[in-house]
Amino acid sequence: MAKPAGSDRDEALRRRHRDAVFGDVLPDSTRDERGEGGAGGEPGGDSDVAARERDLLRDVPPHHG
Repeated sequence: MAKPAGSDRDEALRRRHRDAVFGDVLPDSTRDERGEGGAGGEPGGDSDVAARERDLLRDVPPHHG
């Protein structure tokens, strides 16, 4: 059964509205796939995440250590 002509337009409007509300939830590729995040962009380097982990671990109160 063929869709009515207006349904494609309605679907496009719904998709555009959904994208405006939720944005791009998932990127097309991750930092691991792109090779970003390491020192100089090298995999396995000192990434921002690793630096943040070190900062959080360094700031642990003595009674939690």
